[in-house]
Amino acid sequence: MALYEFENKKPRIGNGTFIFPSADVIGDVILGDNCYIGPGARIRADYGSIRIGSDTAIEENVVIHARPNERTVIGNSVTIGHGAIIHNAIIHDWAIIGMGAIVSDYAEIGEWGVVAEGAVVKNKTKIPKKAIAVGVPAKIVAEITPDYKTQWTEYKKIYVDLARTRFPSSLKKVGLSETKEK
Repeated sequence: MALYEFENKKPRIGNGTFIFPSADVIGDVILGDNCYIGPGARIRADYGSIRIGSDTAIEENVVIHARPNERTVIGNSVTIGHGAIIHNAIIHDWAIIGMGAIVSDYAEIGEWGVVAEGAVVKNKTKIPKKAIAVGVPAKIVAEITPDYKTQWTEYKKIYVDLARTRFPSSLKKVGLSETKEK
């Protein structure tokens, strides 16, 4: 993992949080406990600050940034899917941001809010709690069901387990020679 101090601001990493070696965490970042930060993720708090709660999964190639002297806030038990971009937004607890989605400046995603894959949540848009938003620009199409909530609660536990136990105990970099068939 690459942790960078920038202008005397160092990332602070919670207990049980796992950051892949190819991820970058830069500047004024606070990561809660038991977070998963996937390969290629970029959490860049050079201008502003970034706060990420506990038990949150930031999957592969996610980009998180904040405007100068402002803050991006991501709550507890949030899942941010592969390749998503979060810029100067607020994402409340238990929210789900789909793969390739964009959540733009001053947008806010409510508790258990869902932003579908590829959706674009435009500047200053508010997605209420438990709402499902899809499209470009993102529009609310439904509300999550109790079954959906139960299913995603289990999915979120998988990433906490990856961060706390599986990756720290089993991830091992191998050389090319170790991958050749004999």
